[in-house]
Amino acid sequence: MSKRLIALSRVRFGVVLAAAVALGASAREAGAAAEVHRLNLVISASPTQVAATDFNKDLDQFNRLILEPQGLEGIKKITFAWYYDFQLRYFVRQNVAVCAGVGQLRSATKREYLPAIEQDVELRAEMLSVPVHVGGLYYFQPYNQGDFQARAYLGGGLMSLVYNRERFGLNTTFPGASFQRSGRGDSPGYYVEAGAHMFFAARYSVLVGVIYRSAKIRNLEGIVHTTAGSFRVPVPNLDTSGVGARMAVGIGM
Repeated sequence: MSKRLIALSRVRFGVVLAAAVALGASAREAGAAAEVHRLNLVISASPTQVAATDFNKDLDQFNRLILEPQGLEGIKKITFAWYYDFQLRYFVRQNVAVCAGVGQLRSATKREYLPAIEQDVELRAEMLSVPVHVGGLYYFQPYNQGDFQARAYLGGGLMSLVYNRERFGLNTTFPGASFQRSGRGDSPGYYVEAGAHMFFAARYSVLVGVIYRSAKIRNLEGIVHTTAGSFRVPVPNLDTSGVGARMAVGIGM
């Protein structure tokens, strides 16, 4: 009888030990799983192409008519900018997310001339845009490897281009020669993007991808400021459209 009890107790101990080993293994796997939060704050810094077609034509014309006849090197075109963006990205389903955010795109070019001692002439051209956007994203099946998960995504949305500014000016030490031209206006736009979202065993994630923005502002209100006064003038359209590379960090919340 005692031998049977001993044998039965050994069996029970083996079952309990096996269960403990299985639970420990599952606990280790769960602890090493990638963290996927439903709500993420995504902070992006995207180097991007800028079309600036009409704006650059205006600079070319100034170079050709004013600077080149005097043997001066012209001011360079604007073709590149950094697009900074903050957005909230929320997973309404495992493979569907919605997002909303605000960004800033700014780029400038300038040329300085020193015609004589204590004489300075500086040309500066600048563009600024603040896109506010809402959109959606579709996430494809994840790739899992230990505590790492990567998911490709495809998305897009609408933009409201606000606080758009274009400026072109001449600052000089010559009396009465300085002027500043500026234009402002708002416009709608859109964007599409594709990329990969990588999750780790932490609240932080990484996003890399490509984003295209259609962002053309027409009918800007233009004004020129001179020492003689201010008056309205026509200004070129401001086109900040372009293709950029999204590089971002997500913070799970």
